[in-house]
Amino acid sequence: MDSRTVAKPQERLAAALSADMGRVNDLIRVRMASEHAPRIPEVTAHLVEAGGKRLRPMLTLAAAGLCGYEGPDAVKLAATVEFIHTATLLHDDVVDESAQRRGRPTANLLWDNQSSVLVGDYLFARSFQLMVETDRIEVLGILANASATIAEGEVLQLSAAQDLATTEAIYIQVVKGKTAALFSAAMEVGGIVADADPAAIEGLRAYGEALGIAFQIADDLLDYQGDSAATGKNVGDDFRERKLTLPVIKAIAAADADERAFWKRTIADGRQADGDLETALDLMNRHGTLNATRDQAYRWAETAQQALAPCPEHELRDILHDLAGYVVSRLN
Repeated sequence: MDSRTVAKPQERLAAALSADMGRVNDLIRVRMASEHAPRIPEVTAHLVEAGGKRLRPMLTLAAAGLCGYEGPDAVKLAATVEFIHTATLLHDDVVDESAQRRGRPTANLLWDNQSSVLVGDYLFARSFQLMVETDRIEVLGILANASATIAEGEVLQLSAAQDLATTEAIYIQVVKGKTAALFSAAMEVGGIVADADPAAIEGLRAYGEALGIAFQIADDLLDYQGDSAATGKNVGDDFRERKLTLPVIKAIAAADADERAFWKRTIADGRQADGDLETALDLMNRHGTLNATRDQAYRWAETAQQALAPCPEHELRDILHDLAGYVVSRLN
């Protein structure tokens, strides 16, 4: 497949990295096996093979490739990143009491919470085995720090949930933990394994962080403005689940006394009635918070694109640049 004939950046990226991604998928299947506990491959296969985009491992391969690396360690690190991501999904579904992911029943629904938590732990352990095999202490440090940041972000989100005092700064800190930390680490370790110039490595790290933030803000905005057929989510799911995402946080900050009472009833207290979603959308439109959120997503995407400047000229760099723009183009 010629990557230039595919329109969407993530599809161009998949086409350009198809051979290495095949090796990543093979390695994932081998390393998620267990000789003594057959439930482990059952649970992991259900999630790993559910048709996800594999964006995070592709970022690692792209970062290494654009810096000229051709060895086997990029494949190991890409699999590591996917294992960390899958482990967090297993844990998240238990915490959130989710029943569906990627259009399929969650592992905790098909098996139980105990299996999801313990298999997630197993995948975290597998990820550290893989990263150690690269024999790069810098890589171990980056991915260990990212794993801690992800867990910290989840705990912060838990403590901030339904708290109307949650600020934009807290929201961004949560996003940096739950989404951007792994995007950032995935890019950075690709540069390190390629022994890239320090400025290029920093550019890759900054690109991953900004891309992750833009990605999450766009996702949160699409919950209120997206096409359900395209997003796989019903409009207003986050509102019904009482999630304090950026459009709502901005609306609460701009609210008068009556509007704040509405947000307290629907988000903090969870007493929602017919027509509340329409009222929430009206308030967000009245205060311009949806447009302000869109502008913020675009600024983060531009930050990501600018961060690539120190990186070598390469087809993969061009695709990553376009990917940042595509993440927010969904908002048009």
